[in-house]
Amino acid sequence: MQNPTAAMLVIGDEILSGRTRDANMFHLAGVLTEAGINLREVRVVSDDQPAIVAAVQALSKAYTYVFTSGGIGPTHDDITADCIAAAFGRTIDVRADARALLAAHYAKSGSELNAARLRMARIPDGAALIDNPVSVAPGFIVENVYVMAGVPSVFRAMVDSVLPALSGGAPLISETLEIERGEGDIAGPLGAVAEKYPSLSIGSYPFQKKNGAYGSNIVVRGADIAAVRRAVQELMAVLNV
Repeated sequence: MQNPTAAMLVIGDEILSGRTRDANMFHLAGVLTEAGINLREVRVVSDDQPAIVAAVQALSKAYTYVFTSGGIGPTHDDITADCIAAAFGRTIDVRADARALLAAHYAKSGSELNAARLRMARIPDGAALIDNPVSVAPGFIVENVYVMAGVPSVFRAMVDSVLPALSGGAPLISETLEIERGEGDIAGPLGAVAEKYPSLSIGSYPFQKKNGAYGSNIVVRGADIAAVRRAVQELMAVLNV
């Protein structure tokens, strides 16, 4: 049985402009691997409604789960909630339970629940809320799309909130061989072993060290630990490691 698949949609001009370095993909890839969910695609789109809507619709159809990050804050350019509603043909408005969470939070801190902050309570019709133990403002789930904040600490907390309810598969394990030879020298035997193990992911990732030495890290990944170990042993033999 194949593992469930996933995609991530990173939303925000600040990522594409280079002003912000995305850390959420790295975190999500790690926890999904442990849960036996294969992250197959990551897209980055600007704060542009047609682009976000098109990406959500395409990814939702192609994968078991879609995770978004960014664009659910209180400012004018936080348009993700509206885009998700549009992508699934749903209405959107301030929802009572989300508003109650924010009202209690800001009352406790002595801050006003103004119009800007109330934007974070706008939820597409029929969505389920995602708990946010860091800053209270919730994410939400529409069909197979999990909509979460871009702030890394909040994103991680939201992922922790939803992960136990996801149907995963066999956790993926990986082993790495460091080969100090050029890829041109190892490509033939590497390809032969990869062809023999179609259920595994066998990749070559070249490097060059500060002393000028170059080589490649050969990474073998899969859910069948016995097959991974057999493939690694065969690679060690044919590459004389």
